[in-house]
Amino acid sequence: MRCVFDIAGMEREIEELEKKTSSPEIWVDPVEASKMMRRLASMREEVESWRELERRARDALELAQLGLEEEELKREAESIAASLEEKERKLLFSGEHDAKNAILSIHAGAGGVDAQDWAEMLLRMYLRWAESKGFNTEILDTSYGEEAGIKSATVAVEGPYAYGYLKAEKGVHRLVRISPFDAAHRRHTSFALVEVLPEVEEDVEVEIKPEDLKIETFRSSGPGGQHMQKNATAVRITHIPTGIVVSCQSERSQYHNKMAALRILKAKLYQRKKEEKARELAQIKGEHVEAEWGNQIRSYVLHPYKLVKDLRTGVEVTDPYRVLEGDLDEFILAYLRQNISR
Repeated sequence: MRCVFDIAGMEREIEELEKKTSSPEIWVDPVEASKMMRRLASMREEVESWRELERRARDALELAQLGLEEEELKREAESIAASLEEKERKLLFSGEHDAKNAILSIHAGAGGVDAQDWAEMLLRMYLRWAESKGFNTEILDTSYGEEAGIKSATVAVEGPYAYGYLKAEKGVHRLVRISPFDAAHRRHTSFALVEVLPEVEEDVEVEIKPEDLKIETFRSSGPGGQHMQKNATAVRITHIPTGIVVSCQSERSQYHNKMAALRILKAKLYQRKKEEKARELAQIKGEHVEAEWGNQIRSYVLHPYKLVKDLRTGVEVTDPYRVLEGDLDEFILAYLRQNISR
């Protein structure tokens, strides 16, 4: 972790910033000067916290050599470990958008009805995971399969570092099992694609002109096209200049569905804007991949053996049902730790 933080490098940068901020010329541009002062204060605080941990560790070692009470040493070691865990958390969620809420989308891929059923299983898994974190979730849009499952779903996940966690889940997820839809009880492989975007704050400038929007209303439908609502409350918005289409049919009022659809559109337009300018968010959605063989990031095998394996980190869990109940932290944290220095 100290290598990632590069304390010596930070101390050199502090020296350079101190020289710059000591010059009266810096205040010619007050905005830039304020940014530099905030950067300097933040780096001083970070370096001092590391130096304090070093002092505490040295003191604990010296006291251990002097025969200090074991319980007291144990308490101090636990305190130091807790401080290190907090620093690791900061490392894991150091991305520009990590602290934001997330918009998660699931799309059934290759595999027919089984893939649609698999997409619905993933939706349930992520809802259970979010619940275990104390996050709020709202299903903004669902497209149901004709026979079973879902073709796609979009969920807003609200909570501290929701995007920071869920960005580890974007990619193709593969399921191997005995198909419940196959009368011959054969083994089937299904795929689903998970996409994750950070939710854009209200004050972020993304221009959406009313004349650029094609807004359509339609009736929300339940599983298999049943339970049609009497009123056309669902909303579909097409952004004409880009061709981006978003929809929301969470069975609330038409107004609320429209506002939710605009939230999704704003996030997608913001992503597009950033990518066009400096490719700063190129990894948010990543390169488009098809939900099929060869592209999976994780495999969930229910037959002929039981195993969930993340192909990026090598993490394996032999109880897939626990994972499908939302126990994802082992996979998410392993991915985040692996990517700290990237």
